[in-house]
Amino acid sequence: MATNHVKRAFKYRFHPTDAQAAELSRTFGCVRKVYNMALQARTEAWSLRQERINYNTTSAMLTAWKKTEELAYLSEVSSVPLQQTLRHLQGAFTNFFAKRAKYPTFKSKRKSRRSAEYTSSAFRFRNGALTLAKMAEPLDIVWSRPLPEGAVPSTVTVSQDAAGRWFVSVLCEDRPTMPDPVNAAVGVDAGITSLVTLSTGEKVANPKFERADRLALAKAQRELSRKAKGSRNRDKARLKVARVHARIADRRRDFLHKLTTRLVRENQAVVIEDLTVRNMLGNHSLARAISDASWTELRSMLEYKAQWYGRELITVDRWFPSSKLCSACGTVRNAMPLNVREWTCDCGAVHDRDVNAARNILAAGLAAAACGDGVRPQRSTPGGQSSMKQEVVPPPRPRAAAQPRG
Repeated sequence: MATNHVKRAFKYRFHPTDAQAAELSRTFGCVRKVYNMALQARTEAWSLRQERINYNTTSAMLTAWKKTEELAYLSEVSSVPLQQTLRHLQGAFTNFFAKRAKYPTFKSKRKSRRSAEYTSSAFRFRNGALTLAKMAEPLDIVWSRPLPEGAVPSTVTVSQDAAGRWFVSVLCEDRPTMPDPVNAAVGVDAGITSLVTLSTGEKVANPKFERADRLALAKAQRELSRKAKGSRNRDKARLKVARVHARIADRRRDFLHKLTTRLVRENQAVVIEDLTVRNMLGNHSLARAISDASWTELRSMLEYKAQWYGRELITVDRWFPSSKLCSACGTVRNAMPLNVREWTCDCGAVHDRDVNAARNILAAGLAAAACGDGVRPQRSTPGGQSSMKQEVVPPPRPRAAAQPRG
């Protein structure tokens, strides 16, 4: 049994030759230059003349820029990544005017992601070999997993991370095999000591990858701070810091992929809380631990995997008093400090704080999904597809329960 075709990106490491690395570095620089010039032109047009410039206008500007002596080097790289970055800028403005994002910002040579996107007219994929425009040889890709059988890539994105590693992301249509339907459903309560607590009573320990490498990271950052700005030694020290960060991120991502895949495959419905992580990071005593837990990435993975595999993701409103509500009798306590990890209700039920919260989250999600009350419309994902997710809005509650869960 399979779902409809979906767009999936398959990411691989590759090792460029010196000539390929030089060509890609030039392309990255040109992409950044074109994006920044187009953003400046659009900003000035609006601030000076209240004129909105669209993609077609900036595309014509690009043609004119290439004909100038100062910017003639833009013609030396493939034109497709330059056109794609203008499309990305158009998308950024569309999101801004729709109030889904902030105003676009300029790309920084040091801080922005180094990447270039190629459409099918700018690459050749034959017999497992990928050759980009302006290159004579195919990329030396480490095919860590096969592409879907008969897959025809529609877009290829080449990038280099801060640690100096090269990646290629191949976007193609896939038909993921859906696991067999199951009757199980699970409520998930996110935490710090336990990354997630399930309504089944299972607690998944937080690996705390950042804390495990904190000493190595601090040492690398101290060495970086001692190097003279602009020196080769500072560049080398910066690379060491980036490699530690990359190791932390890679291990965290791998762990989250395994956890979310298991949750989606084992359950027909997964119920989570709609946490406002950005606001929670304002708590400086917990910000580092919350960032290390990466709840936002956990939710994102659950969303698209539920869509891929025909499962349902239900989201309970953040104000639902999951920790203060007794899952046995329904009584809501007035307060529940964070240091209270176990409590006894007046009905005699003894609760583990996190397990009780997960059970309440599950019950609230399933009840709303069954009756259809208090369920918000599905929101759209960045890719434009509607995620298989329902957001549960709890009914009005007494004033004493109107405080956010601790």
